[in-house]
Amino acid sequence: MAGRHTIILMQPSQNRASRTFMDYNSINHALDGLCGLYERKIRDINPMVPNITYDITDLYNFIDGLADISALVYDHSIQAFLPYDRQWIKQKLFQHLKKLAQR
Repeated sequence: MAGRHTIILMQPSQNRASRTFMDYNSINHALDGLCGLYERKIRDINPMVPNITYDITDLYNFIDGLADISALVYDHSIQAFLPYDRQWIKQKLFQHLKKLAQR
């Protein structure tokens, strides 16, 4: 998954003006970026809590709470970006965090 340019397209609210994107050098960096986005949201909601904790269900709820989210991942073999949906992102997040937890 390293070296696969990944763009996360996201719309946090129903307002179309909230559409944005995040650009990463790899799928893993994109997944770390999504976790960081969620962690910043938790800190904004709970600024007095020094250490934040969450589980995969919390992260899934965050992803499901977005009006829209998808990923575009560059495939070198066809020299094009392939689209992936919310479920794919959640599956990759689970695999990524599981791998990090085993270190």
